[in-house]
Amino acid sequence: MSSEDPTQSLPITVYTTDPCSFCARVKGLLSAKGLSFSEVNLSKDPAGRVELASRTGMMTFPQVLVGEHLLGGFAETLKALESGRLAELVGASPGQVSPFM
Repeated sequence: MSSEDPTQSLPITVYTTDPCSFCARVKGLLSAKGLSFSEVNLSKDPAGRVELASRTGMMTFPQVLVGEHLLGGFAETLKALESGRLAELVGASPGQVSPFM
């Protein structure tokens, strides 16, 4: 979705499917916080779904990865944002990712 962000040292990848309201919500949350991410839509890729499930152990969407670290879905991403953990994971400088909605 977004281009490289020099304030992020680790990339964020959002695995999605269609239709998926939580996928739209997590992408909106990341965008609203100014975090760049790439989206991989697996709605028409059964082999990709199997590969992702074997890699992460999760069968639900969205799945948010920071680098190779599985953050989780929407609820886990929101919690990580509110606690400041997401900023730590992406390597953003303190204060660059506001936890407030």
